[in-house]
Amino acid sequence: MARGMNHVYLMGALARDPELRYTPNGTAVFEATVAGEDHIVGMDGKERKLPWYHRVSILGKPAEWQAERNLKGGDAVMVEGSLEYSQWEAPEGGKRSMVRVKALRMEQLGYQPELVQDAGGGVRMGSGMNEVIMIGNVTRDPDLRYTPAGDAVLGIGLAVNESWTDRQGQKQEKTHWIDVTLWRELAEAMKDLKKGDPVVVQGRLVNEAWTDKDGNKRNSTKVEATRVEALSRGAAAGQSGYAASPATPRTQTASSAARPQASRAQPARAATASAGGNRSGGLDIDQGLDDFPPEEEDLPF
Repeated sequence: MARGMNHVYLMGALARDPELRYTPNGTAVFEATVAGEDHIVGMDGKERKLPWYHRVSILGKPAEWQAERNLKGGDAVMVEGSLEYSQWEAPEGGKRSMVRVKALRMEQLGYQPELVQDAGGGVRMGSGMNEVIMIGNVTRDPDLRYTPAGDAVLGIGLAVNESWTDRQGQKQEKTHWIDVTLWRELAEAMKDLKKGDPVVVQGRLVNEAWTDKDGNKRNSTKVEATRVEALSRGAAAGQSGYAASPATPRTQTASSAARPQASRAQPARAATASAGGNRSGGLDIDQGLDDFPPEEEDLPF
């Protein structure tokens, strides 16, 4: 497998006051919801404002240090972190999983930006930054599909490796499983990817919400790609080895102008775009984010 790269950069407002809590074994957890808007030019040439809300966490002593800064809802912050995949046994049976942002640092901006009040009583930054860049391996042969409107869409699974040395000096490894969506020209350009291919993915972090077959509300976090480059198999990450795949402009790949209804439900962000970007589209920014997987108590920090 390619050596993983996993970086997330967010710039937005705290949707509400952050919280400090402790796991049963005493690990401090600082949690905040960072919110902003992506300003996207659609295929029709019109700009759309797509709200986003991402829960970020800081663990251990850094969590307590962050809490001492007394940040409040509405404060504008910059977050540098990575995507964290976790899986656990649900109390009702079966396995559950989630992807969230593990923050490595959070800094307050030196100015107060324009804030937008959302329908749920929170706030978000009227603009912001929402960037993800990863290197990983494709987990399955992707299947190119077309929406009823004729737009190509390609979903790929990405395995992103992480390694670190724990407090006992032992080397640890973990794989983060991230879903990535490619649209239109970018989807068609990368349709020949195969399981195991190493790729570089650049894009933005998005949330999707749906109701499962049992009537339970669910949500997921994935990456919507604005650029994908295939690395040569066997080439070390960071060396020259990019395949000649055309980069698709953000104005096309990130447009929600002609997206289909998702098979499970319409993504909350698409509903917001169709409403003109002035409301949160009913997105519950706490939905599904209160379950703390037991295994996360042993994560490195």
